Amino acid sequence: MTAAVQAGGPKLGRIGPNAITRVAQALPPRVGSGATWALFERAGLLHHLLQPPKDMVDEAEVRSLHHELQRELGQVRASEVSRAAGRATGDYLLAHRIPRLAQRLLRSLPAFAAARLLLTAVRRNAWTFVGSGEFSASAAIGQPVVLRIRHNPLCQGLTSSVPACDYYAMTFERLFQVLVHPKARVFEVACEACGDPECRFEVRW
Repeated sequence: MTAAVQAGGPKLGRIGPNAITRVAQALPPRVGSGATWALFERAGLLHHLLQPPKDMVDEAEVRSLHHELQRELGQVRASEVSRAAGRATGDYLLAHRIPRLAQRLLRSLPAFAAARLLLTAVRRNAWTFVGSGEFSASAAIGQPVVLRIRHNPLCQGLTSSVPACDYYAMTFERLFQVLVHPKARVFEVACEACGDPECRFEVRW
């Protein structure tokens, strides 16, 4: 049986502040405070480094920062920073956005049932992380869970030889590891930055 869900919510072109604040936290231990300052300045986001945003931000700002990571650090180091930021975002969501009772319920269920319920919650809140993009997901018994982002705002104007959405992948992976199965791994198997029609992630455990 397959369940497909489409992202709801308004198409505001805005994304939650974690996509900026967690990058700001992940950079200094890896590149130093000076390089972090310079990178944010080149991205036009020095104001967010001086005063971290608490509300939704324009997706263009998130795109600028994540593109600057690729330009300045290269794919390998940018991936490391993005994955650290994604993991921290997952931890933030677990600590502040997903009720403890709901977490206990998910962890008590068989993995596939927990995945189906988690997808419902992700669908409901997808507009907060894909902005003007489109999110969908499917889950079938015996198959990997598949998450899709079309018109991904982070990939607009970006060209890469390898999938570049490590921030999303690691955020998804952290949630699935804690709430569905500790061995869950997320693999980006298609990416708009590589010329694919969508960014597609497979979750396996």
